[in-house]
Amino acid sequence: MPVLAVVLLVLTWGRDLPGAVVVLVTLVLAGAVLAAVHHAEVVAHRVGEPFGSLVLAIAVTIIEVALIVTLMVDGGDKSSTLARDTVFAAVMITCNGIVGLCLLVASLRHGTAIFNPEGTGAALATVATLATLSLVLPTFTTSKPGPEFSTVQLTFAALSSLILYGLFVATQTVRHRDYFLPITRQGEVITADSHADAPSARTAQISLGLLGLALIGVVGLAKGVSPTIESGVDAAGLHQAVVGVVIALLVLLPETIAALRSARRDRVQTSLNLALGSAMASIGLTIPAVALASLWLSGPLVLGLGPTHMVLLALTIVVSSLTVVPGRATPLQGGVHLVLFAAYLELAINP
Repeated sequence: MPVLAVVLLVLTWGRDLPGAVVVLVTLVLAGAVLAAVHHAEVVAHRVGEPFGSLVLAIAVTIIEVALIVTLMVDGGDKSSTLARDTVFAAVMITCNGIVGLCLLVASLRHGTAIFNPEGTGAALATVATLATLSLVLPTFTTSKPGPEFSTVQLTFAALSSLILYGLFVATQTVRHRDYFLPITRQGEVITADSHADAPSARTAQISLGLLGLALIGVVGLAKGVSPTIESGVDAAGLHQAVVGVVIALLVLLPETIAALRSARRDRVQTSLNLALGSAMASIGLTIPAVALASLWLSGPLVLGLGPTHMVLLALTIVVSSLTVVPGRATPLQGGVHLVLFAAYLELAINP
């Protein structure tokens, strides 16, 4: 399926697609998503947590960034808010949609959802800081008119994003790795899964290569159907921000499925690693990339959120903090996050 996705991508790249081909591309896109999840889980089982979650989060986000920059180059002034809309959509999808679904599934299946508050709290604090510095401050700065950063401010935001993301990765994988491992209901860290033997190094390497192909296929085919998405959004009279929502939903689908599978197995910490790690990588890699791309992009780069989205972001941070502190969650917490996600979708469609 990953090879088929890449072949179809090569055959359809840069062409106007008729309806029948769009349907075929969509079907192959769905298959590539499922293949990406499978190969990511193979790699994750080989390298163990939290490295497995990190592999999928970074791989998806790097290609997501490439998609955003490519669409910005093609879109001109119309795409000036695409980076902001897609990054904010990724934050709301991961912090409310994925987290809410995983907490709900795990708590309904196992009574309560158990996770490590130290590691999850550190990830949430990093996401909140990155989101505020990159998406809220531009609305209030005065060096440049409009919700935009000046060149110096954008450089600072880009460097800060890279530094914070690098510090978090070092914390997650080296200094405090045990904070990000799944735990038992007695609070003991699970250092290895006992349900199956780890795959061989060769199998993991093959899966890593196929994971890369699958992700390239997912994002490339998503770009191929994006004109259909944009025309559909325009025909329906919806706000342009809906395009960013749809792109983020497509790109984050592999992580969503992988996180839900972990939640069903009572590995909620792995689910939260995927969700918050994806939000962090989305901001920490996208902002530096678009800052660099802005050197040759002629149009404006609008990063500042409007009042409605700032309220949703602030409420998400507060609710997420209250969810994380106890280290366990009931279906109520999952429902609260899902209602916030539903509110975001409703306001994106009907601002």
